[in-house]
Order: sequence, then structure tokens, then C-alpha cells
Amino acid sequence: MSTATNAAPSTGKPPAPAPAQEQKQLWRVFLAFVGPMILSNFLQSLSGTANSIYIGQMLGVKAMAAASSMFPIVFFLIAFIIGLGAGASVLIGQAWGARKVDRVRAVVGTTLVAGLIFGLTVAVLGFVFASNIMQLLGTPADIVADAIAYARVIMIAVPGIFLFLLLTSMLRGVGDTVSPLLALIISTALGLLITPALIRGWGGLPQMGLTSAAWASIIANAVAITWLAWRLLRRPYANATHPMAPNAAMRPHLRIDPTLFKAVLKIGVPTGVQMIVISLAEVVLLSLVNGYGSQAIAAYGAVNQIVNYVQFPAISIAITCSILGAQAIGAGKPDRLGAITRTGLMMNLVLTGTMVLVGYALSRVIIRLFIADEAVVDIAQNLLHVMLWSFLLMGSAGALSGIMRASGSVIVPTAISILCIALVEVPVAYFLSKSIGLSGIWFAYPAAFTAMLILQTLYYRLVWVKKPKVRLID
Repeated sequence: MSTATNAAPSTGKPPAPAPAQEQKQLWRVFLAFVGPMILSNFLQSLSGTANSIYIGQMLGVKAMAAASSMFPIVFFLIAFIIGLGAGASVLIGQAWGARKVDRVRAVVGTTLVAGLIFGLTVAVLGFVFASNIMQLLGTPADIVADAIAYARVIMIAVPGIFLFLLLTSMLRGVGDTVSPLLALIISTALGLLITPALIRGWGGLPQMGLTSAAWASIIANAVAITWLAWRLLRRPYANATHPMAPNAAMRPHLRIDPTLFKAVLKIGVPTGVQMIVISLAEVVLLSLVNGYGSQAIAAYGAVNQIVNYVQFPAISIAITCSILGAQAIGAGKPDRLGAITRTGLMMNLVLTGTMVLVGYALSRVIIRLFIADEAVVDIAQNLLHVMLWSFLLMGSAGALSGIMRASGSVIVPTAISILCIALVEVPVAYFLSKSIGLSGIWFAYPAAFTAMLILQTLYYRLVWVKKPKVRLID
């Protein structure tokens, strides 16, 4: 990995406060990034939410529990792709900030080829070993057969899911948040139409039962990716051909460049490892939940659906901090990083805070969208109330981690997150579940996020602001 020497180094001191006009401009830039990303995340999850509603209401609690059992497994399997996309988006952001379009294409081509190879490998292994995975998790006997069937169809969908995740992540690296949003509108609309039709066998379609949502995802993803390729080919971007258009200029770059792939992995692997640790922690927590029966598993699934929405602003803000920071470094303006960080933290307080308040105010109404059984609704509401507020802390820690990732500083921020998950979240969940029951598992989230924010803040203030900030791509 090469390091350019023409980027201005940092002074070794925290940047001076940005002028009021620059701060106001940053708010507008953040909103232009964050708005479409939040909507994209909403739509991406809406498909899963709608599927959960369809399954829970049309097929029952046991079907909902079977589908929920697959949640941490899918998260585990796509962790590497999330990391790969994060690493690629930083390099793309720096190359785009430096206006080096050929380097943008080189990173895109390398990442796509690597992602597709990994996706096909995961699909084959996941399909073959789905039964072993479900048994290893201790999935209750009354839902294990349905859980295995659902898992196998999800594995077929994995290569398309990987490709879509990579495309949306890398498009954001060049500042294009609109194309992923439009593609997700198409994907979500198709999923909303196809899933219930397959559940009931409407319109002459085969009746697929629990696996309907997974088959609908395969169809919707294929159509959305095809449309996205067409859009990138047909529409100009920044007064030129889109840098990620699948055209003749991109074709020579559709190969793995070892040097670039190493650079992507250097940033992406720690992020992917962090995601794997998060997913493993979810597997452990799910195994603890499994011990409380099918009702607890269904409540777990409903709570996860709501939490997904609440954390979208926090996730989008962290990504925006990373992209804007990378572009500033690429353009040789590391002095803007302090203002970007402050803006991200304030936006997290406003946007994530609003989602948390809405979640508390409408918790029971929202949970009833997924669950008809009032006993399960009571369980889910109690669990939600225990931990929802802590996503404000997660968002602030994420903003700090995102801005540090923009400069290629990922090892320590990632290690902090991993240690908080492994040494705080999992032990707290285990011991509190033994002492106070099911709700004790959910107290682990506030504990982990509190520790994470404290440690990320200390590293940011005492170490990172003093390090030089230079481009990671020539």
C-alpha cells in the first residue's frame, strides 16, 4: 500500500474550530449524505420488516421464530463483505477527493471480483451445512425443520446480497447516495409484492410458505442490480461519466489488483472482524434466548426489527464521517476533520435521539405489527425499554470510529469495539440472565455501548488527533 506525500500533514494538534459558515455548510453536506442513506437503510430493512410481518401474521409465531433463528447467522456470513465495502469506500473516497478516477475504478473492480468469489463460496458452504448450524445453535425441535429450509434458500440469495451491499457502499465513497436509494426503492417494492403472493400462492405462483421471503429477495435483488447498472451507464455524474459505470473504462479493472486488495483488506479486515465478533455475540445471546422457548425467540426477532430502524441514523452518520473525512484527506485538507467530527456527533444527538424517543412512545403499537400474541408483545416491550436509549451512545462511538477510519486508523478503534463486545456485552448478558432472567440479556447492550464510547473518546482525544493524516492511495 502506497502513501502519498503530497497531502498536507496534520499539525499534531486538534483542529481549530471551524468558522460558522463552514459549520453550516457541513450540516448541509451531512444532510445530503445522511438523508438518502437513512432512507436507503429504512428501505433495506423494510423488506425484512415486511417479511417478518407477513410471516408472523400469515404463518404464525413458530414461523416467526424459525426465521428469527437465521438472523445472527446471516449477519455473521456477510460480515466480511461489510468490512470489504468499508475498506473500499475509504480508498475510493480518498481517490475521489484527489480526483483520480482511474484509481476509483481500480478499487471498485478489485473489490467486486473478490466479493463475488467470497459470496459464491459462502453460498455453497452455507447451503450444505445449514442443518449443522441450526443444531449447533440449539434451535428448538418444534421449529428446526423450518429454520433449516429457510436458511438454505437464504444461502442461494447470498451472492446477490453481497454484490448489492458492495455496490451501495462503494457508490457512497464517491458521494452518490441517490443511486442506492433508488435501487432500494425498486427492490423493496418488488419484495412487498412478491412475498405475500408466494406465501399464499396468488396469481398462479407456487405456494412457498416460510421460504417465500427469501425467494422474493433473490428476484428483487436481481432486478435492482440490473437497473442500477443501467442507471450508472446512462446518467452522468459530476458532469462526466459515472466513475462506477460498468462500461469499457471499467472492464480492464475487473480483476484483483494485489496491491489495492491488500490496501482494502488493511482497512476492511478489522471492520469485518468487528462485525464477526458482533455476530458471534448475537449468536451467543440468541443461544441464551433459545433457552426461554419459542415466545422469547419471537420477541427477540421483533425487538431486532425495531432496533434496526433506531440505529439507522447512527450507522449512516458514522459512514458519512468516514466518507467525508476520506475525501478531505484525499483533497489535502485534513484540517477539516475536527469540524466533520463535531457535526457528526451533533447530528447523532438530533437524529438518533429522535428515533429513540419515537421508539419509546410507540413501542407497543410497533411491536404489534410483528406479533399478534399479547404475551409475546409484553415480553418484547419490556426488552425494548431496557436497551433502546443506549443506541445514542453507540452512535457517538460510531462517529468517532468512522472519522478515525477515514485516515486508515482502524486497528485500535476496532480493538476497542471488539473488547467491549467480548469482555462486557457477552459476560454481562450471561451473568444477568442467570440472576434476573430474560431481561438481563438486554442489559448487556447499554453496558457495552457505555464502555465503547468512553474508550473511543479517550483514544480519539489523546492519540488520534496527534497523528499525521495522509492519503492511503497513490
